[in-house]
Amino acid sequence: MTDRHYGGDEDVHKYVLVTGANGGLGYAICCRLIDEFILTRPSSHSMRLIITTRDKTKSHDTIAKLKDHIFRTRKHHKVHEKTPLVPKIYLQSEQVDLCQLRSVQILAKKLNRSLPELDTVILNAGHGGFTGLDWPLAIWAILTNFRQAIMFPTFKLGSVGDLTAPQILDTSVSRPRSTQLGQVFCSNVFGHYMLVHGIAALLSNSSATPGRVIWISSHEAYDSTFSLDDIQRLSSPVAYESSKRLTDILALTSRLPNTQHWVDGFLPPPSNHRPPRQYVAHPGVCATNIMPMYWILTYAMTAAFYLARWIGSPWHTVTPYKGACAPVWLALASQQELDAVEADGGVAKWGSAVDWQGEERASRTEVQGWGIGGKVGDNVDLPKNSRMKEGEDLTADGKEHFAMLGRSCWQAMENLRVEWEELLKEEDD
Repeated sequence: MTDRHYGGDEDVHKYVLVTGANGGLGYAICCRLIDEFILTRPSSHSMRLIITTRDKTKSHDTIAKLKDHIFRTRKHHKVHEKTPLVPKIYLQSEQVDLCQLRSVQILAKKLNRSLPELDTVILNAGHGGFTGLDWPLAIWAILTNFRQAIMFPTFKLGSVGDLTAPQILDTSVSRPRSTQLGQVFCSNVFGHYMLVHGIAALLSNSSATPGRVIWISSHEAYDSTFSLDDIQRLSSPVAYESSKRLTDILALTSRLPNTQHWVDGFLPPPSNHRPPRQYVAHPGVCATNIMPMYWILTYAMTAAFYLARWIGSPWHTVTPYKGACAPVWLALASQQELDAVEADGGVAKWGSAVDWQGEERASRTEVQGWGIGGKVGDNVDLPKNSRMKEGEDLTADGKEHFAMLGRSCWQAMENLRVEWEELLKEEDD
């Protein structure tokens, strides 16, 4: 997907929300949204970019950096802020702690009061929960199979059982069946889930038909890390990878008939019959601060990423800005274009990919149990060096299993949402 075809009259005034925008991929998504909107839209178009961070200081600093970025973009392309041929960009900052459900509810209520609609929500904020690397395993993997080791690493160490701060402070309130929320699970999935449910009406009001929910996943969303018996992965060091696998499952099965009962609870069908669409994207492999490392190891990691790209890896975007390619394409592409690529190749997980020179594009990504589009019989037409060794073409049995897994995940998430909403309401009363 190298061509850019944005727009039409469906989204003259665009409202986009990006969570976790103060650094890394989130900030890069905002910069790339600004750049591509300015360079591809006519002067009659405008975009209100709403960013979220955890506190006012981060919001203030991020807005200042984005204003400077807008200035530098216009200067580079020799367009003045008041030039009538340039689309307008408006910035708005909000604060939310996705690990605190009260904070999520407060933001949802504020957005519902202050905005007429939302065209796109990019669910980027998250927490890795990583503590370091298993160095013996990492060295062995790199020496024995460098390409697989650097593309599909399995040697990260994650914390086990990290919980959010207490959600309920009133000790007289009856506790739900599960009173614990995992920090990684809540930050990466459940906090976003509650937020989107709270602003569903804004997404249904989108003038761009329909509104879009773009989940940010990972290249490391391995099937082996996920278990329905422990959907939060509180008892495992792979909570991050599991949360991204759950993200894939939810987004890719959101339009299947067997999930609609629960999806309709999450995003109630609007009266205009234009329910929001859910998409999933990942940034490839880029260097961010999600993994704690000494500075010299960060440089070594970045060098290894460039080496992987030069020997043929399509997923090593290296920089967050290139990693923002797929999410921004999903946010700004016309609905006609997105519908056309899905009609041709099925519903996909879209990844930011590059060639050896670093030219980026949005590319279909293989998902275990779903293939590259959920179409049985379609071969995974991807270079051999871009596939994990466990990858296999989609079969009818495999797709049926994935669909049933999606049904179970949607049911579990809806049950958890209803349970916590009732609990929070009980405390209010």
